Amino acid sequence: MDPRATRTRERLQSALLDLARENDLDGITVADIVERAEVNRSSFYQHYSGKEMLLAEALEDALASVSDSLLASLPSGDDGPPAELFLYLAHIADNAAVYRRVLGDHGSALVAARLREQIQHIVRDAVAAANPGAFAGLPLDVVAAGIAGTALGVLTAWLSRDPLPPVETGVDWMWRVLIGPEHLVRDQA
Repeated sequence: MDPRATRTRERLQSALLDLARENDLDGITVADIVERAEVNRSSFYQHYSGKEMLLAEALEDALASVSDSLLASLPSGDDGPPAELFLYLAHIADNAAVYRRVLGDHGSALVAARLREQIQHIVRDAVAAANPGAFAGLPLDVVAAGIAGTALGVLTAWLSRDPLPPVETGVDWMWRVLIGPEHLVRDQA
């Protein structure tokens, strides 16, 4: 991708997330975003069809920034949660208002679906690499959908708390829920 286009996208994403920390997401306009990003409106529409598409890409990019190294850490849960999980949940905590809005009852179906799909891809790759016996006979897409749904459920439950529990608590909950079944299977063997 053209470096200028990459910079423009990064500026727009950063502007939206900054504004969302200060204001209700529904009240933020494209005009607010381009003003904060210091780009013109036509540049916005060269990259995005609207605010929701910008938000979806911003959240996807945040997950993508840790997913490769997170993926490498997931197959062995004995060492505790990977550092990347802490980084990702710290990002979510910093942008809690945005994630609460997206994942809440009246959130963005498009953004939540794209986030779920991205998590499913990460999980599918991790499960395929680990080849765990606990999932023998189950289609990989079913396993990935189940684990992604669980991860999003834990995130949503963590985000619903007021005040928001510390990142370490969210990571602990996530990790324990995700690796629990694996350890139960191993302990019964």
